[in-house]
Amino acid sequence: MAIRLTYLALARVLSWLALLARSDAAKEAEILVLRHELAVLRRGNPRPTLSWVDRAFLSALSRLLPPQLRRLRLVSPRTLLRWHAHLVARRWTYPRRQPGRPLTPEPIRALVLQMARENPTWGYRRIQGELVGLGHPVAASTVWKILKAAGIDPAPQRSGPTWRQFLAAQANAILAADFAHVDTVFLRRLYILVVIEHGNRRVRIAGITAHPTRAWVTQQARNLLMALGGRADQFQFLIRDRDSKFTAAFDAVFVGADIRIIRTPVRAPRANAIAERFIGTLRRECLDHILITGPRHLAAVLQEYVEHYNTHRPHRSLHQHPPAGRTPPPSAATVRPLRRDRLGGLVHEYVQVA
Repeated sequence: MAIRLTYLALARVLSWLALLARSDAAKEAEILVLRHELAVLRRGNPRPTLSWVDRAFLSALSRLLPPQLRRLRLVSPRTLLRWHAHLVARRWTYPRRQPGRPLTPEPIRALVLQMARENPTWGYRRIQGELVGLGHPVAASTVWKILKAAGIDPAPQRSGPTWRQFLAAQANAILAADFAHVDTVFLRRLYILVVIEHGNRRVRIAGITAHPTRAWVTQQARNLLMALGGRADQFQFLIRDRDSKFTAAFDAVFVGADIRIIRTPVRAPRANAIAERFIGTLRRECLDHILITGPRHLAAVLQEYVEHYNTHRPHRSLHQHPPAGRTPPPSAATVRPLRRDRLGGLVHEYVQVA
């Protein structure tokens, strides 16, 4: 503002200097014309609107006029005093605070909503306690207002987990079993009993046979529990379809180990999706590209592929890690990738070597 006022004052001074070259008669004639124009303007607008620049110039120049002429100006002495009072008030007026509580910072609001969505059983006081532990002293009423404005119900009304959360929490206690079949080069059909753990996606080939009889299926169930060893106690459910090859004796083996049998609905393969997905992967990546000659050949192929599946193949549900886990690779600056072939080059694995 000060720079603009200085510029305008300099421009006016230069314009006044230009008046020195004019005669007195011309100046007096111009004054008469300007007075008449001012009288005409006052008829239509007795109180014109003035900007702060107009007020500054009129206040400064009015002091140079004789007292009898000051009463004819647009600005009266009372107006000059009022303007001066306003300037003094603006000079000594400090910025006003907005009434009421200060607004909650946006990062705190986002954190409150994140905690509410990730923890359905937490109420607003539980969320407030967590924020205090993080160094954010927010009142409980503030948390309640944030949740209400976002349309999030109180904890008792949203405490029930979603299906995804429920299945993820139960995954470590679930086994899934299913049969796959392979037709050999001699058109003999072989059956594969596949068992997969939902929690870590680890696959076990329980057995291979051309005749899945009641006694054979029951024995494979016993062998599976023996292979699990002490880990068998962590499983509470076994999901299987309604295939007639799963007999009552097969179920009895698991019931005796306190594992509940859950049968999928009729013609609902998605109810056993994880086992069905592995069988599809096994076909696409392995069995559809190999001619199997017999049970021994099939057992050797499955053993190598399952080892690849459990120890190397990444899984999206495991954050791109294999079921058996993965050791951290060495520094990238000192290693080079090495390709390792499996199943005669059908499957490739890449590892870092120093």
